[in-house]
Amino acid sequence: MTLTVLPQDPGHTNPETVLEFPDNRLLIDLCGEFDKNLTELESRLGVQILRRGNQLSIMGNAEGQNDAAQVLEALYARLESGKTLESGDIDRELRMAADEVSPDDQLEMFQGGRVEIKTRKKLIEPRTDAQKAYVSSLFENSMAFGIGPAGTGKTYLAVAVGVNMLINGVVDKIILSRPAVEAGEKLGYLPGDMKEKVDPYMQPLYDALGDFLPGKQLAKLMEEKSIEIAPLAFMRGRTLANAFVVLDEAQNATSMQMKMFLTRLGEGSRMVITGDRTQVDLPRGVTSGLADAERLLNDINGISFNYFTGKDVVRHPLVAAIIDAYEKDAP
Repeated sequence: MTLTVLPQDPGHTNPETVLEFPDNRLLIDLCGEFDKNLTELESRLGVQILRRGNQLSIMGNAEGQNDAAQVLEALYARLESGKTLESGDIDRELRMAADEVSPDDQLEMFQGGRVEIKTRKKLIEPRTDAQKAYVSSLFENSMAFGIGPAGTGKTYLAVAVGVNMLINGVVDKIILSRPAVEAGEKLGYLPGDMKEKVDPYMQPLYDALGDFLPGKQLAKLMEEKSIEIAPLAFMRGRTLANAFVVLDEAQNATSMQMKMFLTRLGEGSRMVITGDRTQVDLPRGVTSGLADAERLLNDINGISFNYFTGKDVVRHPLVAAIIDAYEKDAP
């Protein structure tokens, strides 16, 4: 792709940015059905994008033009590499452009390429710099903490990395755990045996696995115990060797439970602990084990702490606005 900048009429203060694309078929994919991708960029960046043959002309303020050109170039390069284009990819590139990070400061991984996590069903790419740093730390450290609000991809990315390591033979099994702490409802009143009682608490972990592995393969791996999903209390007394272990919703673990869990780490294993300090469901007066772990383990080599903010939320845009509103109202 070649990039040229053409001057506008003398009355205009900003030049018109013109991008020229050598492959018209890829350009069609870049624009999307009924030019929906261009429309999204126009709406998010406050620019106007016109298509003229194999060129896209970007008009508007200089910053918006630069961001739009950066996003379009990155998305076209993705298509050139044989990958498909989804709405999440557009959101990711928009976030990268908005962060205004220079190429020299960008996180480099996997021989300097993009940060990618290959699973059986899809290729996962972090959408923000915080997510990229987090994924990098999951591959580089034996123990990693991901701390931040809901919707920032802490658990989703951790499970994706676990699946990647399992299918590549780095680990022999995946163990996913959560504290079975009630948030207003009581476990004892739920119908069924113990598994049926705790399964609703584990559902987000099942959902994440279902995104990365075909249904039959997932069922087989769970039947063989190569993938386990269990409440935190079931971890006591175990030594977890050659495993990728995730503790989700760690803010609801007590200090004793957290110590018990962290000391399960065995030879050849990786541990990921994720949590949101603003959503503690423990009884009043009970200290969160996540807070204790932050305080006690922050300076230990081999343990990384990765933090997310509302800027890293990748769910519906309203989720980020809701999180910001609650943070501003916090005492």
